[in-house]
Amino acid sequence: MSSIEMKTNRLENVSPYPVMAPRHEEIDLLDLLSTLFAARKQIIIITLLFALCGLAASFLLPQKWTSQAIVTPPETEEINGLQRAMVKMTVLGVETNLDSGSLYNSFLKKFDSQELREKFLAESPYVQALVKNADVDKSELYKAIVSVSQKFTAVNNADPKKPDDVPYTSWTLSFTAPDSNDAQQVLQNYIQFITAEVNKDVINSVKSAVELKVAFEKDQLALERNSLQNQHNINVERLGYSLQVANAAGLKNPVYSNGQAVKDDPDYSVALGANGLAEKLKIEQSIKDVAQLNVSVQNREHVLSALEVVNLGEIDFTPYKYQMQPSFPVKKDGPGKSLIIVLAAMIGLIVAAGSVLARRAMASRINIEEI
Repeated sequence: MSSIEMKTNRLENVSPYPVMAPRHEEIDLLDLLSTLFAARKQIIIITLLFALCGLAASFLLPQKWTSQAIVTPPETEEINGLQRAMVKMTVLGVETNLDSGSLYNSFLKKFDSQELREKFLAESPYVQALVKNADVDKSELYKAIVSVSQKFTAVNNADPKKPDDVPYTSWTLSFTAPDSNDAQQVLQNYIQFITAEVNKDVINSVKSAVELKVAFEKDQLALERNSLQNQHNINVERLGYSLQVANAAGLKNPVYSNGQAVKDDPDYSVALGANGLAEKLKIEQSIKDVAQLNVSVQNREHVLSALEVVNLGEIDFTPYKYQMQPSFPVKKDGPGKSLIIVLAAMIGLIVAAGSVLARRAMASRINIEEI
């Protein structure tokens, strides 16, 4: 055997396994499209099933409707009644420190109060309708109240990045409910409830200020009366001593009536003479009310009597001004039915096409391995 034949035999017997033909890695788009077109019925059925599931989900998802109201600080028209009532308080010296800004801030503070929300909802027919059982456990009722109270929101409309863009301040108050009518009605009732609470606090504040002023005037009047009484007693004592001195000196008539020049006693004046001093003492002793001849005390008594008969009654005012009253929601929150159906159909199309291509890829792999 020649050397050439030996080399050829070695090359032919290098590997006992068959050599695989080289594969091309390019993606054939026409082939993929033809595969999808061949399975078009399956893809359409799966897409329709997903779309139907989306339609069902759109009906099963909880409905959310949000009613909104926009409020701004009260103007003259809203607090005119309160201002008229405060005029008399100011004249009588009662300090209340009530203005549109303080009333507006008090309203927003109370609107955001969790305690007041729970108080309002505890007696609200809306919560009772949600519970649907008059004998429900208190813990369950409290859970329902807390859950509903979280649906109230108050948002400042001012842009923190551009605080000078809007020349006024405004807040958006809102409430979300499963029904549009309930959303509007509950928000409107809650705003009225908070308005009544602010009104009640203002009246109580003014009453407290009046009571403090009355107590101050009474104490001040008592001190002034006591001072006048002491002065009156001292005057009576001095006149008695002066009368004794005048009688001892033999001065019956006023010393200046006959042209005499007499240096009067600095402690016990005798210039009026015994007759004048006796008459003056008689007049002083006849005074029963020490404030009878004192203007300051009489004015203070008049102010006190006016304060004691102050009747605030019902003060008509509103601590805000509506920029937009509680709205009737015409569009529910969240995505609409059409959007849900479209998204579900797109997901179904992707799933169906993916499954078809995945099966084709697996089938191609099995055929290659068999070769």
